[in-house]
Amino acid sequence: MAITYNNLYLDIRQQLRRSGIESATLEARELVCFGTGKSREELSRDGGLYASPEREARVRGLVERHLAGEPVAYLIGEWEFYGLPLDISRDVLIPRPDTEVLAEQAIAHIKTLGDCRVLDLCAGSGCVGLAVAAQAPQARVVLGEWSDAALKICRQNIRRNGLTARVVPMQTDARERPDRALGEFACIVSNPPYIPAADIGGLDVSVRDYEPHLALDGGEDGLEFYRSISEKWKTALLPGGRLYFEVGAGQADSVLRIMRAQGFGDIQVVKDLHGIPRVVFGALCAEV
Repeated sequence: MAITYNNLYLDIRQQLRRSGIESATLEARELVCFGTGKSREELSRDGGLYASPEREARVRGLVERHLAGEPVAYLIGEWEFYGLPLDISRDVLIPRPDTEVLAEQAIAHIKTLGDCRVLDLCAGSGCVGLAVAAQAPQARVVLGEWSDAALKICRQNIRRNGLTARVVPMQTDARERPDRALGEFACIVSNPPYIPAADIGGLDVSVRDYEPHLALDGGEDGLEFYRSISEKWKTALLPGGRLYFEVGAGQADSVLRIMRAQGFGDIQVVKDLHGIPRVVFGALCAEV
């Protein structure tokens, strides 16, 4: 039986809700738009028209894959972060609302600095650094990432958001000391891998089976990158420069101690929308 686009969307939304998906409204819209080849505006405009059997079948196939665990962002190849449209592939983590807390905290400070250089370390899709560049037009941003495949996504997202004049992708290993030629930054932001290696196998299937383990594995205790970045990358910060970290649940106190031991002061912890300590940041003391 033929079905209108609007009824197809409502049907998919109800199916996702029955499966316990909290963001069923958003995900149903994205899946129907992608599966039918329509923009959000076109879907609204054409809601009363009938979808072809081929388009309906494509949408329902996408929904089946999603309910089996495949994230919507990987199915449609894009996602939004801090108002920016981003290309997404299985070579990068899917940007999450929790990470917007990291971007928000960094942006508020960077806006006060005037002309400055900012490094997004372990950049992945480039979401945090691109949000900084979009919101702080005086900032010049380097997206530092080790994975070649992730750097490709960074380049696509720089072009997609028209930020080629102020954002540069660069291959960097957060576990190694930076080359002095990289220069100094007023601010480093990082959402590094922070899942303890032994915990990865117990993650939700949508993460464990689809997201890149390279971007998840934080070593034996999940803190490997925090130690390396705090110790080795402070040399890339100007005196008084700030280091901003996203942290996993239960890691804030440990990361605070790591930063303090490396000469960072005025360290603050910020909670996410669920009340979980999610961001730890501090300033490099001048004598370090």
